[in-house]
Amino acid sequence: MKELFKIEGFTPYISIVFLNAMTDLGHKIILQNTIFKTYSGEELIILTAMVNGLILLPFIFLFSPAGFLSDKYPKVQIIKMASLFAIGITTLILISYINGWFWFAFSMTFILAAQSAIYSPAKYGLIKEMVGDEKLTEANGVVQSITIISILAGAVLYSIFFENLLNHQIIDSKVQILQTIYPLGFVLIGGSIIEFLLSIRLIKRINIVELKQKEYRDIENLRILKENRIVWLSIIGLSIFWGISQLIVAIFGEYLKESVGVNNTVIAQGLLSISGVGIVVGSLSVGLVSKRYIEKGVIPIGAFGISLSLFLITNSTSLTVLTILFFLYGFFSGLFIVPLNSLIQFYTPKSTMGKVLAGSNLMQNLSMFIFLALSILFVYIGFSIQALFLVTIIITFLSFLYSLKELSRSLVRFIVSILFRVRYRVYIEGMNNIKDINGGVLLLGNHISFLDWAFLQIAYSKEIRFVIDRAYYNIWYIKPLMKFFKTIPISTRGGRKALSLISNALNSGETVALFPEGSLSRNGNLGEFQKGFELATADVNRNAVIVPFYLRGLWEGKFSYASDKMRRKKLRDIGVIFGTPISIYSTAIEVKDEVFQLSILSWASYAKRLPTIPEAWIKEAKKVGNGLSVADS
Repeated sequence: MKELFKIEGFTPYISIVFLNAMTDLGHKIILQNTIFKTYSGEELIILTAMVNGLILLPFIFLFSPAGFLSDKYPKVQIIKMASLFAIGITTLILISYINGWFWFAFSMTFILAAQSAIYSPAKYGLIKEMVGDEKLTEANGVVQSITIISILAGAVLYSIFFENLLNHQIIDSKVQILQTIYPLGFVLIGGSIIEFLLSIRLIKRINIVELKQKEYRDIENLRILKENRIVWLSIIGLSIFWGISQLIVAIFGEYLKESVGVNNTVIAQGLLSISGVGIVVGSLSVGLVSKRYIEKGVIPIGAFGISLSLFLITNSTSLTVLTILFFLYGFFSGLFIVPLNSLIQFYTPKSTMGKVLAGSNLMQNLSMFIFLALSILFVYIGFSIQALFLVTIIITFLSFLYSLKELSRSLVRFIVSILFRVRYRVYIEGMNNIKDINGGVLLLGNHISFLDWAFLQIAYSKEIRFVIDRAYYNIWYIKPLMKFFKTIPISTRGGRKALSLISNALNSGETVALFPEGSLSRNGNLGEFQKGFELATADVNRNAVIVPFYLRGLWEGKFSYASDKMRRKKLRDIGVIFGTPISIYSTAIEVKDEVFQLSILSWASYAKRLPTIPEAWIKEAKKVGNGLSVADS
């Protein structure tokens, strides 16, 4: 994480994100607290939903212009102009507070949100330009955390100032409340001014890229969202989450009054803000497990946790328990939303980033607006608060089931990775050799342990289809698992079908792993590479590549054919190294030579971490010229 803040412009950018979220939230919190103090029952829910709806409508109406501006003009310039407009808007908000113009202040929520909607695509699109693909998930985790911290701090601080300015007076007039708390308007202006000054600093730190003018068509913006299935599903997932969250915000105030008997705005906003702490922890946790690639396996876990925590919230009236449950709700939300945001940015070309992010904003805000409208409708026709919570539980559980269906293999891979990392330290090298490959990939390397598949999959970001001996594939208690992971069975008798399956998978852009030695090594050395894979690649298109790999450190484990004397009980250091992609039509001899070179690199890298180099390694290294590698010792 420290490396992110060494990137030019990242610190002022993060500060802008913090202040922007706090300013946008501050005015909303003041209005919500005023409504909370002066209304109850249906009116409380409806007006709370309306003030949140005013924030959402600009993102719906302005999604296309926002995307167009973000793609046409430098993003830092848009941020600067939007920050300047915020100063004028917050000044008008202060005037409305001083004069007690509640409905004018209410309408200014829409104007402030319009300013935010215009530069939201530029703000989030700038992340990829600053940090690149490699640190994208980690940067998104930081941005998400900072945003939530800002929301958390803003909700609590503005509510504390709100209550202190009222000085425990019982005021049931919204006009008098606004006139009493008007000094908070100066805080909003101050935040906008600092944000503008930071935007000037940001321009000095970021290289401004001149962009070509692009066509401006609403329909095109929507069509772009569906061009990539992963991007589209990620947007749908985020839209459902934020829609559910808006419904909860709309009904939670009345839930506290009705079920828990709470009338203090600090407690009400504080409980909602605790979920923000959870999102921060969840977001940072995703960043830790996604250092090399976007970890999709946490998405189903997040979806299930959201559904479960909502179910428990509806069955609790204790403030202590509610605090814990809202933290868990936020934590699982972080696991859910950070990978989805990263997937959108990762799979979107820079040329259309603004339009895609604007379209994503549209979908999310449209979903939130629909959920708010539904909350008003349900309350109007007599639905209870518990019934509305039940709706959210059902929707989130269905989302979990769908994410489980789509990402079941990613989830299993993530769980396996966690379990193995408790026991082993896995060192992965050569990630830059595989991160930009778009076509099919045939992974070929050494085979020394029954756990080779696990460590190879832990190191590789995409799902791998392994080729396995049919004798193992047909074992009754293993076969269902093999089918689940779409493994390809192969045997000497029925090899043609397996070779055809390998060819089809590679032509479809999938990743296939094959151990060309044909069986586990009996001595830890590289054996002869069989030519079977050459038959499979003969019919593969040129877009596919072979990526050689080498696994280090597993020979002395108990899952290899090493003798008892050679095995180590405390085997911990495992290495996986990927080589440069080579032609899909490479021969067995050529591939083995690549793996051989990787073995030298892998063990040399490992030796650098040792205090001394064992003499046995030195002796074996001298034999390299005779066909043995350091890795074979």
